[in-house]
Amino acid sequence: MNKITIEMPIVSKCEVDHCGYNLNQICHAKAITIGDNSNPGCDTFFLTEGHSKETKRHAGVGACKVNLCQYNKDFECNASTINVGFTQNKINCLTFEFEKI
Repeated sequence: MNKITIEMPIVSKCEVDHCGYNLNQICHAKAITIGDNSNPGCDTFFLTEGHSKETKRHAGVGACKVNLCQYNKDFECNASTINVGFTQNKINCLTFEFEKI
């Protein structure tokens, strides 16, 4: 299998225990996608009883579609790390900050 290596921010903590990629508050997806135009939700989340068997990998942020975030540069996240958790019962990127004007 051909593989590529790219630099991307790490998901340093995920509080969404019932996600299939989360084990012990660490996201083990290869990469996650955040949001849509104004909602910083974790688009990679999926509800399941089981969890990923891959436990050596820590997820990165592959894409960010939240135009209003100060860390979004050309649809990619430029924060050093991010945290994912709950904001009013929604699963969101907790590192999201409105773009400074």
